[in-house]
Amino acid sequence: MTGATAPAAVHATGLGFRFRTRGSWALRDCELTLPAGRVAALVGRNGAGKSTLLHLASGLIAPAEGDLRVLGASPGAAAIRDRVALLAQDKPLYPRFTVADTLRLGREFNHEWDQAAAERVVRAGDIPLTDRVGRLSAGQRTRVALALVLGRRPELLLLDEPLADLDPLVREEITATLMEEAAERRVTIVLSSHVLPDVEEVCDWVVLLREGRVGLCADVDELREAHTVLTGHADAAGALDEHSVVHRRTSGRQITALVRTRGPVRGDWIAERPRLEEILLGHLRAPSADATVTVTATATATATGNDTREEVA
Repeated sequence: MTGATAPAAVHATGLGFRFRTRGSWALRDCELTLPAGRVAALVGRNGAGKSTLLHLASGLIAPAEGDLRVLGASPGAAAIRDRVALLAQDKPLYPRFTVADTLRLGREFNHEWDQAAAERVVRAGDIPLTDRVGRLSAGQRTRVALALVLGRRPELLLLDEPLADLDPLVREEITATLMEEAAERRVTIVLSSHVLPDVEEVCDWVVLLREGRVGLCADVDELREAHTVLTGHADAAGALDEHSVVHRRTSGRQITALVRTRGPVRGDWIAERPRLEEILLGHLRAPSADATVTVTATATATATGNDTREEVA
């Protein structure tokens, strides 16, 4: 079920997870809502809590505090166990098994299984079913692991850095496979990734984690509408104090700032709509974690001045 009456794919309130052995918090006070049917990027620095969030959503671990709902139920509950699939970063496979053995194992251990879909993913990479997994390339092993999770026909697919060890061509091919699944069956995909250009091409929602907290959670288009890149003379930097500056850099007499404006900006500024990569990098570089940004409507921002290339309205 999709639309306004459908439960969120993932909804967290005050979510936290603490490592028992270290005593440190991997996640703390996380608030986020991911609507169903989205392809969401989960981004952040190493150690920000991305893998922890995915493991919590899959039900493999339990939160230390707060509440987490996946497809309207507690993670790992019997009602949704077959509707959620996680592809872990290490892609656990049995190296001595053939590809056919691996898919047969998936069929025997899952109540819902689509053998044709699983084989289609494998054959799209020209991988013989008789080959042993241990002799496959990194890209081929990723395809087999992806075939296992897609064969389950999940409603929510959680992917932890699945493309990190692949060359650009293979990454593009596997990404295309994922997008086909998302388009055909309205699968909600949460894709953890450090490859920001790929994120911009395929994702329509972003969750950014900073130091174990949610820094951004928003629709990509609305996120871009809410931000502006302003470039101007460094002497005019004081005008930016009236607005929310995410990140700024100065080069000589020129200042460039990623800003969430609060009305018109005084002075002569060049205003440009940022790419998603610029927004994510700006928030990652910001000196302190901001509160969650939830964009619910198109933001308005206007830059005035003789040198303005684009007026953002």
